[in-house]
Amino acid sequence: MKRKLFLVTAALPLVLTDVVAQSTCNTALPVTAGLYTVDVVDGTEVPMPVCAPNGTGASAGKWYVYTPTDNYTVRVSTDLSQNTGKDTRVHIYTGSCGALVCHAGDDDSGAGYLSLIDFSVTQGVTYYIAFDNKWNSTGFDFTITETPFVEPPVYPVTFTENYFPSITGDYKIAIADMNGDYLDDIVTVSPNQVQIHYQQVSGAYTNTTYPVNITYLPSWSMAIGDIDKNGFNDLVLGAGSGVTFLYANATGTGFTEVTGSQYVFSQRTNFVDINNDGHLDAFVCHDVDPNVYYLNDGTGVLTFHQGGLGDHDEGGNYGSVWVDYDNDGDADLFIAKCRGGSSTAKFNELHRNDGNGVFTNVSTAANMYDPVQTWSSAWNDYDNDGYMDALIGASSFTDGSHKLMRNNGDGTFTDITSGSGWETNTQSSIEYVTFDFDNDGYADVMGGNQSISFNNGDLTFTPMSYSFPVGSVGDMNNDGFLDVQNGSRIYMNDGNTNNWLKIHLKGTASNINGIGARVELYSGGMKQIRDVRSGEGFRHMHSLNVHFGVGTNTTIDSVLVHWPSGTIDNVLAPDVNQSVLVIEGAHPLGLLEVDGQKVELYPNPASDQLSIKNLNAEDVESMRIVDVQGREIMTLGQPSSTLNISSIQSGMYILQVDLKNGKRYSDSFIKK
Repeated sequence: MKRKLFLVTAALPLVLTDVVAQSTCNTALPVTAGLYTVDVVDGTEVPMPVCAPNGTGASAGKWYVYTPTDNYTVRVSTDLSQNTGKDTRVHIYTGSCGALVCHAGDDDSGAGYLSLIDFSVTQGVTYYIAFDNKWNSTGFDFTITETPFVEPPVYPVTFTENYFPSITGDYKIAIADMNGDYLDDIVTVSPNQVQIHYQQVSGAYTNTTYPVNITYLPSWSMAIGDIDKNGFNDLVLGAGSGVTFLYANATGTGFTEVTGSQYVFSQRTNFVDINNDGHLDAFVCHDVDPNVYYLNDGTGVLTFHQGGLGDHDEGGNYGSVWVDYDNDGDADLFIAKCRGGSSTAKFNELHRNDGNGVFTNVSTAANMYDPVQTWSSAWNDYDNDGYMDALIGASSFTDGSHKLMRNNGDGTFTDITSGSGWETNTQSSIEYVTFDFDNDGYADVMGGNQSISFNNGDLTFTPMSYSFPVGSVGDMNNDGFLDVQNGSRIYMNDGNTNNWLKIHLKGTASNINGIGARVELYSGGMKQIRDVRSGEGFRHMHSLNVHFGVGTNTTIDSVLVHWPSGTIDNVLAPDVNQSVLVIEGAHPLGLLEVDGQKVELYPNPASDQLSIKNLNAEDVESMRIVDVQGREIMTLGQPSSTLNISSIQSGMYILQVDLKNGKRYSDSFIKK
């Protein structure tokens, strides 16, 4: 063997010497980074144990010894152009001759039948590199390359792939509870059937198929919710030519199709109570015309409407998400646009819900009128300040890249992309969804070439690559960690030591799913919020259960549910690592009513002053303001009908009033 003159690594210069390869471990040739030639594999000691694939069968070897001067990632490779047509195998050992231990090995990872292996090494440790003649003894060249060792990333959570061949159907894109047990089920749709894999408490699944002829299949998206309040969820399917509704019967044992007669080039579909009458309506993004929606008459009968919620005559509407961005208790609408080109149809839109079915386009005023080509956006409270922020995910970089927009709490947003990690994220995607995958209490973002960007808790994100793309998200084994279903595979979250809480909602005055509700969790000085949505991202349907990670916190102070009806439920001190069912009105904060006369707090939300109507100050012994965890924020002096609240921070509070007769009353208010 002769050492050649080319340089493989810039880190270490080569010493030019002619050397002869040794044929046993004890006489192994010392090597460093560089290029080497094996004249023929004819050494008398066969490399053992076998560290590379394809077993025993060699009769000769060539031996080299390598001791790194620093910690490196080392590559040993015969995958060189001069070796084309040859067949090599290499083994890497630690230990001592006569007591070798496999460290790495490779047979055919290079082109053809050549070898290529990367492995980490530690400064000062001796490694043996041995080639054998398993396939032939023909000579070849090989390289040793050193690069600085980089610690492999530590994943906050890992996922295990599980293949379910029984998950069939043309559209395997939805997760939701379909039988009222609040366990996430898997829903697939085909031309002649709906298939549901019902999750069992044991973690197993029961597969049931329901025949139904479907006119428009969900070529673009699917959403799920209970339109007629019969206790079983229904489906809306968005297709390229129209919209189909599948109504579950009163026993959940079948579906009836109702198909709209209107042409709708459907993109994202949602169920949402648009006019806040307690009944779910449906919204559908229209790709080539103004958007459409279907209002529920209260019996489950839906009436078609068009216009008023994204009226551009060229459409361009792709990913709609209903989110209460201004914390006024009703769902607003953001539309991710992807028309591209010079058309103004490419500018994203934010529509503020003003109540009574009236919406105002506030895109420009809110600083959300942006031409980034996007099919979906991910809305969550990324800094846990009580306001929903937005990640506008790029599907193309033609008109700009990803944007992270922080909610200022005054109806406007600030671009904080720079320094967040999103400005260097070069992966695009049509799907962006947000959940707390590692249960640390901060919402993450899934989307962009098989990755999850984990929230570091300071409005910066770290992307981690995984082996699967975005899919439907839910807790598929009821262990409190969110899993991902894509096609016939479920990627089960392996979890960690963080704690969690799941909230199941059952509306009474509001829609039965609680879609549009705002849920707040208080734990260890941290406040988290979630909005309940049917249909987010672009295509998939995700769990309707509300999921919170609470990190290492072992106690939860309270959970508040703000229902679309205005009812507020306060669940005190639920245990961690469990699921809690909240029925609307079952956990009231307490009504401020004195001698049968309703006492009102106004305005609510309030900024600087809070007024009290119909309360006689002469009857009051004392007044105080506490937060939702029961901690006293302010003790009010002389009872008055007007309270100065300018000094307290934004959030939800409770006014407690003690009367001279010994009775106590309370009511909640929001400080803007």
